Amino acid sequence: MIVFRVCDSRYPFLWTAANGAHQREGRWHARGEGPVQYFADTPAGAWAELLRHEEITDAGDLAGICARIWAVHLDDAVEARVPELPLAAMQSDPDGYGTCREEARRLRAAGVIRLVVPSAALKPGAAAGYQVGATGLHSGVGRDGKVIVHFGPLPEAQAWCTAEGGQPPRESLDSVRHYVSAEKDAT
Repeated sequence: MIVFRVCDSRYPFLWTAANGAHQREGRWHARGEGPVQYFADTPAGAWAELLRHEEITDAGDLAGICARIWAVHLDDAVEARVPELPLAAMQSDPDGYGTCREEARRLRAAGVIRLVVPSAALKPGAAAGYQVGATGLHSGVGRDGKVIVHFGPLPEAQAWCTAEGGQPPRESLDSVRHYVSAEKDAT
């Protein structure tokens, strides 16, 4: 499977066993529980994750982004589990991450190393791509984005840098489910 990840250009596309203990906490892990790799199933999802995390709501701030976007090949043979949580918990703001972290610990203790979860950063249907029809470029059929979470290093993973110094398209901002505080600030 090919997945996508946006990274600061100064760093590689994966967290390693050597630096994973220093990884900032996320929805599915607390500080010190790394390395944990987070991927999106579409480039739009990868950009949305960055924009949501950085709380970017203004198009003028897009000019300050200079990142690499990676296409990463993951082994399809690794089973991905869907956590048994309500959608609201899996798409919560950071104050609700505790529920996800507890579920991730439970699954990891049972031997699970990969999760597939709904994207918290994309609005419903916003993972659509584009199509070319008789009248030119237009939005494709709406689909919901997914995030793939892998617990541990992935030394066998191979990736391709698809953009160096990239910025998300302006329309990416319209697809992001911003944190509640960021939505209030933008209005």
